[in-house]
Amino acid sequence: MKTYLKYTLALLLPFSLLTGCDQGFTEINTNRVDPTSLAAPLVMNKAIINTNYLDGFGTLGMLCYNFGIVQQIITPYGSSLSGANYDQVNNSNTPLVWQNFYRNVVKQLVAVLDQTKSDPLQINTYQAARIWKAYVFMILTDTYGDVPYFEAGQGYTTEIINPKYDAQQDIYKDILKELDEASAALTTTQTAITTDILYGGNVANWKKLGYSFMLRAAMRLTKVDPTTAQTYVKKAVAGGVFQSNADNSILRHTSLYNNYIGNHLQAREKTNFYLAAPFVDYLKANSDPRLPIFSVRYVGAKSGSEQAASRASSDPAVQIGMPMGYNDVSISSTFAANNVVSLWDYTQVNLNTVLKLDAPEFHVTYAQTQLLLAEAAFRGWVTGTAADYFAKGIRANLEQMASYGSTIPEASIKTYLDAHPLTAGKELDLINTQYWVASFLDGTEAWANFRRSGFPALKKNPYPGSEVKGDFIRRLPYPDSEIVVNSGKLNEAITRQGPNTLDTRVWWDKQ
Repeated sequence: MKTYLKYTLALLLPFSLLTGCDQGFTEINTNRVDPTSLAAPLVMNKAIINTNYLDGFGTLGMLCYNFGIVQQIITPYGSSLSGANYDQVNNSNTPLVWQNFYRNVVKQLVAVLDQTKSDPLQINTYQAARIWKAYVFMILTDTYGDVPYFEAGQGYTTEIINPKYDAQQDIYKDILKELDEASAALTTTQTAITTDILYGGNVANWKKLGYSFMLRAAMRLTKVDPTTAQTYVKKAVAGGVFQSNADNSILRHTSLYNNYIGNHLQAREKTNFYLAAPFVDYLKANSDPRLPIFSVRYVGAKSGSEQAASRASSDPAVQIGMPMGYNDVSISSTFAANNVVSLWDYTQVNLNTVLKLDAPEFHVTYAQTQLLLAEAAFRGWVTGTAADYFAKGIRANLEQMASYGSTIPEASIKTYLDAHPLTAGKELDLINTQYWVASFLDGTEAWANFRRSGFPALKKNPYPGSEVKGDFIRRLPYPDSEIVVNSGKLNEAITRQGPNTLDTRVWWDKQ
């Protein structure tokens, strides 16, 4: 009997252990910390943040190309920093917008759209994502030309891993449609999404953002399709664009969540980038009150280590911009003529104002919007006078300096406005040159509007090793990675658009 009991217990014990282990198995093996999905508004916020940059190194595309092409910020150094300073291809920095947007921003926005498109309780998140997606693709196509658009970001949802490249003309047509439909479809009948990083769920502000983006997109077409441009400019105005600086689309920063351009220039690249002479000279010649806010010069510095606070001056009278067309060796030939002792003695961007670590970054502003309306009024597309919009645009940007903690006194604003009226016969030049200043640190927009308008009337970078056959860089080349993973579709785009070089113009950049 004892033997029988031993065998019975031996057989039952493993069974009891197994059944005992099964109790609470699901609860024990469920991770209650890591989420399996994210709410669409949070993913939307991540896409907005990533539109600026993921880290400091992501800023090198802007620092080495966009700012240098429009001759606002330049570096004399080559190697990893070469780009617009030498008018050359730098395969490390030309793909940065492409890589960040397609790997992160586009993927996130497509996920938001897929998650919210059939949910009547998330109408506003869906429409806001459409607006932001239009803005993101405006940057992508303005930078590279024809890009994957209609099939982009669908690797997970529809398993399209080799998306076709769409013609920029078709992309802009859809961007305008999306902005039109999405802006109109935003509704005040739903509870505000207070976690919205831009406007706290304020639908009225999102509408104004959508229509202000529409105005920008419409004005891109002034050379290639003025009829469509005029149509959508009128739609944007009728819908309601920005009415004050309070409407500006801003990415705010803190001491923990930094302005990455400021972060990079205050650390690794502190002594490498300088304000370009054409920009500084224009501001000085026009007694522009923004110059001391934008600039700082470490007077007499003979090395990077001598760029100390004791030498720092933002006095407009002592600012000297770095001339275009020199490397870190040949720049020494400019010292005597410019009355500087070294390359470190040239003027830099002010890291205590516009590029302090918690300085905001702007996507579209009331100032830019008013200046675009000034041009539209000059063309006879909107009511009101070009001169009035022009003055409002300049004033708005001068007042915008308060966002950096640098308020320009009203008396100084009035003095500048009185000295800079919109002169007959020079309207397009004056409007778009002011747009250039108002877009300082918004490199993608400054470069795009410079190509579209032809203003300011900058001179070609005279660097002797330039790879650009024309006057300026017109687009950035596609990443080498596309040759490996999507060569067939890439070659279709190159055949349609033109050579994959710095000289090839995008569709709206008509000569």
